[in-house]
Amino acid sequence: MSDNQNNKKNDPKLPPAGGSNRFLLILLATGAVISLLYFINQLQVYSTSINYDHFLMLVKEDKLYYTKDKPLLIFENGKIKGSYKEGRETKDFETTFPHLFDAGDLYNLLKEKGVIFRGAQEQSPFISLFIFNVLPIAVLIFIIWFMFRQFQGAGNKAFLFGKSKARKFESKVKVTFNDVAGIDEAKEELKEVIEFLKDPKKFTRIGAKIPKGVLLVGPPGTGKTLLARAVAGEADVSFYFMSGSDFVEMFVGVGASRVRDLFDTGRKNAPCILFIDELDAVGRTRGAGYGGGHDEREQTLNQLLVEMDGFDPTLGVILISATNRPDVLDPALLRPGRFDRQVVVDFPDVKGREEILKIHIKKVNIASNLDFTKIARATPGFTGADIANMINEAALLAARLNKSEVTMADFEEARDKVLMGVARKSKIIPENVKIITAYHEAGHTIINLFVENADPLHKVTIIPRGMALGLTSMLPENDIMLHTKDKILDRICIMMGGRAAEEIIFKEIDTGAANDISKSTELARKMVTQWGMSEKLGFITYGQKDEPIFIGKEIATHKDYSEKTAELIDLEIKNIIDTQYKRAIKIITENKTKLIKLADLLFEKETLDSEEIFKLLKIKPKRIAEGIK
Repeated sequence: MSDNQNNKKNDPKLPPAGGSNRFLLILLATGAVISLLYFINQLQVYSTSINYDHFLMLVKEDKLYYTKDKPLLIFENGKIKGSYKEGRETKDFETTFPHLFDAGDLYNLLKEKGVIFRGAQEQSPFISLFIFNVLPIAVLIFIIWFMFRQFQGAGNKAFLFGKSKARKFESKVKVTFNDVAGIDEAKEELKEVIEFLKDPKKFTRIGAKIPKGVLLVGPPGTGKTLLARAVAGEADVSFYFMSGSDFVEMFVGVGASRVRDLFDTGRKNAPCILFIDELDAVGRTRGAGYGGGHDEREQTLNQLLVEMDGFDPTLGVILISATNRPDVLDPALLRPGRFDRQVVVDFPDVKGREEILKIHIKKVNIASNLDFTKIARATPGFTGADIANMINEAALLAARLNKSEVTMADFEEARDKVLMGVARKSKIIPENVKIITAYHEAGHTIINLFVENADPLHKVTIIPRGMALGLTSMLPENDIMLHTKDKILDRICIMMGGRAAEEIIFKEIDTGAANDISKSTELARKMVTQWGMSEKLGFITYGQKDEPIFIGKEIATHKDYSEKTAELIDLEIKNIIDTQYKRAIKIITENKTKLIKLADLLFEKETLDSEEIFKLLKIKPKRIAEGIK
């Protein structure tokens, strides 16, 4: 909550909300009581209900009791109410005038007997007029007045939809660069921003201009938001943050108004950092949406461009934004003078993952023999968010097992859970399916051991995880930046190993290799159409992607080649798959005895690590995966 809002909240001139609420309740209760009393007075419940014949008899025998103040009443709704004498007592009665009888006959009879009567319309209408006409209007006027006063007391919040939703980040624990690991280069690039916020004159006195905007680019979970918070913490300035989607609403012009208000907030609270997360939600290339050039999102973007142009760099206000889709941003955002600097926040390497692990594990009770290096090596491709999630899962597992500390085994299970899902140990697998799965995974393992470019074997299991019935786990020795053609072909061959083993042992095939076929076909297609690894098709990219930027997702591929070339692509893909499948058949046939021994032990123990496999097959490993053990 801003200081301005606090002042309005504590302003003694404004009526206290609690007192207004009590007054409104008192007024409504008074109106309800008046209405209730009126209806009780007018709609009395008569003790006796008689039929019409009985009523006529009372009239003819002069037993009706009435006075000038209490006449016999005939109401418009067909009800006749009055009193009659029974001995010394007077009783009230009520009867219904039947439609079959002539009202004129009743009128003549009452005149003949001298009975005094009046219709309901002859009553004084003042009370009815007040309750049913004046009182509702008065209450409605009061409610409107009361709501208006409440809006004033709340700082006119009902009319503030054009104000920005920027929130000031306030935490008892300041975030600094010590809380950010694995992205050292990004931190170095942002140190200039911190120095400028601490001492702007250091740069301005020699004519240097600090970048108006810094764009943090990287995959989800790599720590872009955390890095922006750390910059604010290091510079010890205010940090206002909001999401790109917070700008656009259903009302026209709200987005542009919120952009103006955001920059006004920055100017009033300088020095500070304004942080916009998921910038691509509002900064996509103009002219690509369904609304043409006049939709609300584009007007918001136009206002953002104008504000950044007029932003005085000497004020001590830095705009930092984050996105994982820089390719869809409007070029005007990325030109010098707007987001001058792009900082790449990429996946952490082994050293970075180890540092991230040490930061997140500070509040966790861990075993004394925990090897951070092994855990880091066993988590290639993990982001900072993935590592934090893995640590939490390991702690939850240890707590579930009533352990006092988190061990390496807990981290192993947590890593597998994050990568592949929960182990479904309770799932009942038929014995014939279990043995087929054992031979399938053993086939992958045998190929891994006898090809040159495979990643080191880590473990094999036939315990179902996620949608898979089994898993052969391999861990790379280092973070892989490039893939060679031979390595990709070996990987396809390993994928074919499961189907090859089933065909050799059972002389039939099943659907268990569906995922292997899909992934190997995808790799082969990329080899031919994107990576230039086909001798027949050469170094040419086939198929340009049609990627509508307002959707932000690849939904189609433009066919920019002839039918003859398409046939050649299909033949090359099939040739790669067939060649590697024949290669897998050959390797498994030559090592059939090892395959059977491995499958039998795997069927018995369900999970085998690399050391057990090497010991069983009596072969010397070329490489051993540095996994969590």
